[in-house]
Amino acid sequence: MSKAEWENNEEIKIFRKYLRIPTVHPNIDFTACVAFLKRQAADLGLPLDVIYPANEVNPVVILKWEGSQPELPSIILNSHMDVVPVYPEKWTHDPFSAYMDDEGRIFARGAQDTKEIGTQYLGAIRALKAKGFQPKRTVYVTFVPDEEVGGYHGMREFVNTDYFKNMNVAFSLDEGGPSLKESYWVFYAERTAWPLRFKIKGTSGHGSLLLPSTAGEKFNFIVNKMMEFRASQVKILKENPNLTTGDVTTVNLTQVSGGVQNNVVPAMLEVVFDLRIAVTQDAAVLEQQFRDWCEEAGGGIELVFERKDDFSPATKIDASNPFWTAFETTLHELNLKLSPIVCPGVTDSRYLRTKGVSAIGFSPMNKNTPLRIHDHDEHIRADVYLHGIEVYKKIIPAVTNI
Repeated sequence: MSKAEWENNEEIKIFRKYLRIPTVHPNIDFTACVAFLKRQAADLGLPLDVIYPANEVNPVVILKWEGSQPELPSIILNSHMDVVPVYPEKWTHDPFSAYMDDEGRIFARGAQDTKEIGTQYLGAIRALKAKGFQPKRTVYVTFVPDEEVGGYHGMREFVNTDYFKNMNVAFSLDEGGPSLKESYWVFYAERTAWPLRFKIKGTSGHGSLLLPSTAGEKFNFIVNKMMEFRASQVKILKENPNLTTGDVTTVNLTQVSGGVQNNVVPAMLEVVFDLRIAVTQDAAVLEQQFRDWCEEAGGGIELVFERKDDFSPATKIDASNPFWTAFETTLHELNLKLSPIVCPGVTDSRYLRTKGVSAIGFSPMNKNTPLRIHDHDEHIRADVYLHGIEVYKKIIPAVTNI
């Protein structure tokens, strides 16, 4: 297709309208976004609900496509409305213009994460309804807020509502990520995020003295232990090329603070680590190890978890999970290769998995889409976007008619 043909394509038009709504952190006003989704629901002839599970500024929008057997457990097609901040001066085009170049690349914040799958779901449903298809299981298309800052005012609260309980959800599709290879990434699990701060107290005094039990000595001990643990995870990755970052526990020193001036031994030093715990790692054992190191360093160290997510079980990707079997079979029938991996970051799927929902992260973008999530010049090609609708046109019937 040419640029003119892409620009006149109705699905591309809808997608670009969605991209132009600046649901960007911080202090997002979702009013225009909700209005856009209400128009989409009306065009599709689907009922829509808007609920506020956490507060009055973070809506969850739910479109309902009722199944022929609504008593069966339902399906969720999830995406998030919010997007991360931008630095406009770093972009080739206005990040909220949805500019399309001659190659069909559509530039906008959210083009890969995750406004594209939200409207791809709707495009697939539009095509399926036009053919007279009705799913056996009820399908809910959910648009949630707040995912980019943890989902605390979005999916985390939504899954605890009576509304969600009454949905009787069995399976969910949510975001994946662009793959630089021919195959498509499929996320079946996520690591547990525990960013932690060590608040290290020690003897204070004049910088010319060799005081005992200083914060600096304890700081050095803790940092060395954490970096040794980090090196062990790097070693695991190097020794097994079949593993990805999501298969190990990652540790990264991200913040250091403390001290008043260069000739005063500080009474307190603080160091923060970004910690993402592998699904195979016993988190309780790891926490105890950290606490043991605090005592071995000399004591007087407070361990503060700045965030302590609950463990999220992995979704089964074998014959015991009929939803996975249907999903995998469909991709094979489309001659699409898939690479199941543990998500290197976190998505809202973790909250669904803790409720017993079988959740898969999948965004139909392969090697034609360079990884630009959270980066400048985020974009997706128009042909890749439209191909994604074709993929969902096959996946949705497969998983809903089990």
